[in-house]
Amino acid sequence: MKPRVVAAGARVSEVPEQAEGPTESGALVVLSVPRDTASRLAGAGASARLAVTLR
Repeated sequence: MKPRVVAAGARVSEVPEQAEGPTESGALVVLSVPRDTASRLAGAGASARLAVTLR
């Protein structure tokens, strides 16, 4: 799959500290984005190595 920009200029709300113990590769980053951008991120998560949770 070809890389693409899904959320340009997204504001990083939080980068939580890593939990103790063994971890998978990757990181948790909390973004603050408009609803339409959140929808695009969720769509990208369906076809890429990206987990998205909306709140």
